[in-house]
Amino acid sequence: MEYPSNNNRSSNGSGAPRSENATQKAIRENVAFLIEQLEAGHSEALTAYLNAMSRFHNYSFGNILEIARQKPDATRVAGLYAWNQLGRRVKKGERGIRILAPIIGIKRKAKEEVEKDITKQNRPVLVGFRSAYVFDVSQTDGAELPAMREVSGAVGDNRDRLLLFIEEQGIELVFTERIAPALGMSYGGRIALLPGQSKAEEFSTLVHELAHEMLHKAERRTQTTKVVRETEAESIAFVVGKAVGLEMGTASADYIHLYHGNASLLAESLEVIQKTSGVILAALEEKPEIEEQQPADEMAIAS
Repeated sequence: MEYPSNNNRSSNGSGAPRSENATQKAIRENVAFLIEQLEAGHSEALTAYLNAMSRFHNYSFGNILEIARQKPDATRVAGLYAWNQLGRRVKKGERGIRILAPIIGIKRKAKEEVEKDITKQNRPVLVGFRSAYVFDVSQTDGAELPAMREVSGAVGDNRDRLLLFIEEQGIELVFTERIAPALGMSYGGRIALLPGQSKAEEFSTLVHELAHEMLHKAERRTQTTKVVRETEAESIAFVVGKAVGLEMGTASADYIHLYHGNASLLAESLEVIQKTSGVILAALEEKPEIEEQQPADEMAIAS
């Protein structure tokens, strides 16, 4: 049995839910824009979104959509203050990329309540969102930046970290010729890979099959077809591969017409792709030594 679809929210004449907040509105508008581009034959629009996911996987789903729509070629973004701290200045006339930043307030407790229980102090709470603007590195000039983590086509230590992550999930990995001509197969708790692949191809195949294990071997949602499952898995392989520096093709974008303009399904898949890619990429990040403390300044553009 699959999860029921959650498509029963009331909406107004424009198709927007009546209770829609700023984040939901931004996501809806960007997904509508993406579908419009795809229906016009511009499959590069999806590639831009997947590229943005690989570069900005620490950002929220809504802000990834905003960055990809406004500046598809963005590679590294930060606010004015962060760039200034890094010795760079935004070029005159450059237009900022609008994103949504959280507004944090303080939920105040009654004095009597706090005195009874010290754990019930005033606490920060999310009040809402406001417009904020970031700029891509290409819109700035100044001091050279430290190189971002790139593999330049080589898998490097990411293979070992991926294998460790798979092992930690309790998934068995085997190599067998029996699955040919398939490069990989996912069986639910077991992944089979075809031996003899290049390291980059093997890595991509492994991420693809891991995505199936994480998403498609358990109850998730209705209306899931083989096309949707393969597109999601291939898109996650694209995002993760790009993030570690591999040269990836654009095959993922070529399947998108099979969604037939279903905005709710596409929006759901994009968010699933972003979240799953983020989990895998987090597992691939090099863990710093406990005794080493990274200066706060070096984290200025990690949002």
